[in-house]
Amino acid sequence: MSEPMKLHARLAAPVEVVRRALTDAAELRVWLAEHAEVELPQRYEFWGRYTPDGDAPHQRPLHVDDEMLRFAWTLDGVETTTEFQLRAESADSTILSLSQSHWDFADVISGAIRGVLQTYWCLSTVNLALHLEGRPLLPKVDFTSTEMRGEILIDAPAAKVFTSLTDSEQASAWFGHPIGIEPWVGGRYAMGGFESGHAAKVVDLDPGRKISVDWGPIGVTTWELAESHGKTKLTFVQSGFDEAQPPYAGWAGSLSGLYELRRYNEMADWQPMWLAEEPSAEPETAAAAG
Repeated sequence: MSEPMKLHARLAAPVEVVRRALTDAAELRVWLAEHAEVELPQRYEFWGRYTPDGDAPHQRPLHVDDEMLRFAWTLDGVETTTEFQLRAESADSTILSLSQSHWDFADVISGAIRGVLQTYWCLSTVNLALHLEGRPLLPKVDFTSTEMRGEILIDAPAAKVFTSLTDSEQASAWFGHPIGIEPWVGGRYAMGGFESGHAAKVVDLDPGRKISVDWGPIGVTTWELAESHGKTKLTFVQSGFDEAQPPYAGWAGSLSGLYELRRYNEMADWQPMWLAEEPSAEPETAAAAG
């Protein structure tokens, strides 16, 4: 079995507030799932249309304490393990480390339900961050629907937002992964950069207003911008895919990226929420612990 998939994120809330959001059923029903029931340490369940394989609850708690939650989650007949670890970075900041077993990129390609786990947890973590900030959530993935459409409001002019969507350097910064973009009809749109091999194609572009990219079998992604009073409404749509095999993994990943796109355009001192790895403890903290 491959190594567990891991994510690390900085959340703007104290550890105890993050822990409550992770373990309170009412809060889970806001940022994570359509349905949730929690009675720890005996019960930890979530299900519904926003949950992969969500026809019924398939989770059971394995361990819970003040800084860790670990639970088993059966997906397509396979028991996986999900773990949240919390560490206080400051009085008002928490480092969340998430580990998920049984994720393999081959499942993304095949369309197996476990293939959505990485981007599902990225989007869920983003919505957790928004919930903690008291801001409107991004759209969740509806695993019972083939409609893929969402909107966000960005407190920045459309011209600025459009540039961040179509400039390779800026898009690579907020998305957290190299993207090569040739911003003209017929140009390449290359996740991983122009040297990575396969590239999608820009099929429609209206400067400052719209860009559409054709990814082949997983369909066409369209970003459409409309400005009002210095703010930009961004409408985001995925279309033209095989409805028998909706690209849920890609859709979740694209939605999660909108969080950093908005922060990148709104914050003068923007720093990404995502961390390449969990930061080590401060030297004085480590020394005191030793």
